[in-house]
Amino acid sequence: MAEKSNSRDLIVETAARLFFSQGYHATGLSQIIKESDTPKGSLYHYFPNGKEELAYVCIEKTNHHVLEKFKSVFEQHQTTGDAIQAFIRDMADDTEKSGFTGFLPFSFWAAVETSCISNKLRSACQDVFIDWQEVIAERLQQEGALEVRAKEAALLMISMMEGALIISLTNQSKQPMLIAADYLSAIMKTAVLTK
Repeated sequence: MAEKSNSRDLIVETAARLFFSQGYHATGLSQIIKESDTPKGSLYHYFPNGKEELAYVCIEKTNHHVLEKFKSVFEQHQTTGDAIQAFIRDMADDTEKSGFTGFLPFSFWAAVETSCISNKLRSACQDVFIDWQEVIAERLQQEGALEVRAKEAALLMISMMEGALIISLTNQSKQPMLIAADYLSAIMKTAVLTK
């Protein structure tokens, strides 16, 4: 039973890495099978509906991972502003360590590329951004921000974070992310103070 679980996990991890590094369209099932070193039958056993189903699972897994990171960083910092700054700085460091390869912002491959392929994938991507916005907005409201202000600040944070990541990858520099981290920290603090 553990071996079957490992095969499924290997397939999902490999697919997610390839989708993020080279895009949905450029990633074929044969490449996923080869790089995950799993039997062809395993992929079709776990994902009988093929690439779309596998992409859906990757989107859900990414969402869960990011939500857990948000929750963890929120627990470690007193204010949302400090937590967001730390979150983006950690992401910048991870991106630099990877050599600016193998990691693309969620929206780049999932939301943009897959939205024209399938309503199911587009809906899954919409849910990801809603989940991220809600977890950030909820934290801001706990600090005293008005609901509408918290939701706006959370949306701005996600937009700036994703945009800064795209620019960092393009320029092969973490500087845009570090700048975004500092400005977003201030924006989060302003959202709490503005009534």
